[in-house]
Amino acid sequence: MMTTKTWFTLVVLAILTGVSVLAFDGDSARLVTPAQSDWIELFNGRDLNGWTPKITGYELGDNYGETFRVEGGLLTVAYDQYDDFAGRFGHLFYEQSFSHYLLRVEYRFVGEQAPGGPNWAVRNSGVMLHGEPPSAMAVEQEFPVSIEVQFLGGTGEGERATANLCTPGTNVVMAGELVTQHCTNSLSLTYGGDAWVTVEVEVRGDQVIRHLIDGKVVLEYEAPQLDDREEHSRDLAARQAGLLLSGGTISLQSESHPIQFRRVELRRLQ
Repeated sequence: MMTTKTWFTLVVLAILTGVSVLAFDGDSARLVTPAQSDWIELFNGRDLNGWTPKITGYELGDNYGETFRVEGGLLTVAYDQYDDFAGRFGHLFYEQSFSHYLLRVEYRFVGEQAPGGPNWAVRNSGVMLHGEPPSAMAVEQEFPVSIEVQFLGGTGEGERATANLCTPGTNVVMAGELVTQHCTNSLSLTYGGDAWVTVEVEVRGDQVIRHLIDGKVVLEYEAPQLDDREEHSRDLAARQAGLLLSGGTISLQSESHPIQFRRVELRRLQ
């Protein structure tokens, strides 16, 4: 039988050591370090095992110009083999689909934008959630139908929030109203330079999605769904017999500005 004193000791140890998980076994409890918890490393720090690129104008799996690569243990999006960006928007898809989870992504923008990249894509990237399978995308399709958690870096001029929402082929509900505009800004600070930024996303199927920075919710919305105004989205809705998106693929963007990721991990939620 676990005594009150034992329980109190465990709680104090958790606070002092930074351990945030207590595992229960009947009347006992034990401390579990983050390394022992149920986080799944989607990026292993060594290679692109488990990931497949899809770049506009190229067949699934063709990693044009080694756009997606691992350098120095970092998942890197680079354009040093591009003479011109030429609308080659890319996405790196993880092999599994997910529905209820907490996603943690740590990223930083580096270098200069690729020649020919659009002005709006300067220090712009993101992670796509609830996405369609890459096999369902047309060769010339620029973006997967998905919910995008948009990453923006500060340019030195004015405020520029990150962890925003963009909705290629989708819509969401906020405050009880259907939101059909393409992008919605979060309440985050502006992050300039090449500092690492950590974004977490709490995804609860077709119920609610929350964007968090430093443990604080900076954007929240409900009922992620396909946009029935768009033909491709209507086709996807017919396949799944409804508009609501309860899960889907996860992919990292290539939008013409170099970006690096040092952590992409996920913990399943009930």
